[in-house]
Amino acid sequence: MSATSGFVLPPGGGLIGLGCDVIEVDRVRGVLERQGERFLQRVFTDEERAYCGGMAHPEKHYAARFAAKEAVSKAFSTGIGAELGWRSVSVYHGERHQPLVRLDEKGTALLAQVGGTSVIVTLSHTETVAMAVAAIVRA
Repeated sequence: MSATSGFVLPPGGGLIGLGCDVIEVDRVRGVLERQGERFLQRVFTDEERAYCGGMAHPEKHYAARFAAKEAVSKAFSTGIGAELGWRSVSVYHGERHQPLVRLDEKGTALLAQVGGTSVIVTLSHTETVAMAVAAIVRA
């Protein structure tokens, strides 16, 4: 792994789960137009809604976070459902504006159950698609 890759596992660390998701921005835009606040309240945390709502093109940022939630659920091998809800995963930004994951109680319990210590995520979007990759690691 190169020094510019963004994350290096410490000695003895391990990868527990990996997930990826891609979504079309127009799909999220359409749901926003049809369901509006109902969709936002059901899927995104207050923190995510505040961030995305302040952007010039919020649909791209919502799409990236939607993909992140799916990617995290795939890394856990649970999908979104009884074990991990939509709002169990919240994406926020760190000091260097890097995306970070905050888990709720269900997510934290699931992380402990699988032996992980953190969830790492990377996001990307264009005008038409958004994607995310998530890794569950043990440091």
